[in-house]
Amino acid sequence: MSDTLQPIAVSIGDPAGIGPEVLAKAWMRRREEGLQPFFAIGDPRSIAIVWDGPLRKIETPADAMGCFDEALPIMEVEDAGEIIPGQPNMPGARCAIASLEIAVGLARSGAASAIVTGPVSKAELYAIGFTHSGQTEFVAERCGVSPANVAMMLAGPSLRTVCITTHVPLAKVPDLLTVDLVTARVRVTARGLQRDFGIESPRIALAGFNPHAGEGGALGREELDILVPAVEQLREEGIDIVGPLAGDTMFHPRARALYDAALCTYHDQALIPLKTLHFDEGVNMTLGLPIVRVAPDHGTAFGIAGQDKAEPGATIAAIRMAGEAAARRAQAA
Repeated sequence: MSDTLQPIAVSIGDPAGIGPEVLAKAWMRRREEGLQPFFAIGDPRSIAIVWDGPLRKIETPADAMGCFDEALPIMEVEDAGEIIPGQPNMPGARCAIASLEIAVGLARSGAASAIVTGPVSKAELYAIGFTHSGQTEFVAERCGVSPANVAMMLAGPSLRTVCITTHVPLAKVPDLLTVDLVTARVRVTARGLQRDFGIESPRIALAGFNPHAGEGGALGREELDILVPAVEQLREEGIDIVGPLAGDTMFHPRARALYDAALCTYHDQALIPLKTLHFDEGVNMTLGLPIVRVAPDHGTAFGIAGQDKAEPGATIAAIRMAGEAAARRAQAA
């Protein structure tokens, strides 16, 4: 990892969730995992409640470089109120959003090389007036990027999947699928694989929406009316894409060896195989942003918060991927 990169900003997420614990555990494994320096953003008490290791309050990201070897640097954000692991509240949600806002600002200014976002409670966020469907959409808006021009990629050691539609009811997916949406997601994915993963000529596989990819229209027309025209258009643009393919045969080892990313038409089609293969090390990367944003692919896990049971593998993988992508962007600049 380049010594010239700025540290990675990590928003802790909901103070009552497992975000503080897994971040502290990631710092404890920083040397053996070879992680680029990072610093936390949030209420320091949320970490101190679940971890008795060394914390160091910092004023600027640059301060993190000088103390990262000896203590977990943290940039303090507003008081999160009473913090009880496993019991989220509205002050904690406000702290989580303030942390995210600061992280995005630091990355956009160049003071942080990338951001990693901890898990949040959407129910608590909605209770304080949060209007976005998730952190991905919030970050995109703050970066001035249209939601149509970003893509949510889930990544593990042997599989990358991208959602064409994200957090919407399954019944609404057929109405949301359009040639324009599919082509936009594929273009963002192809550029992201080149820019953030160093894949010069990305190979993309597109999953069908219906069983057996529609069976020539017998089991649905989304493939014939939307997905096939999208693939034809993308091939004319020079993108290496195959499909639509039957979703139930795309994720065995031999199939995964034939593509760099699988584009999936709806949320669970993308997340079920990823979480089955890489539950403890899957990450979520937002493609199409002017900054690098990665997140561990898990939730707040309030049921085990504060019990020293949380596995930090996904957070470690997210920090590593953020650092690698930031280094590639810096080298290409």
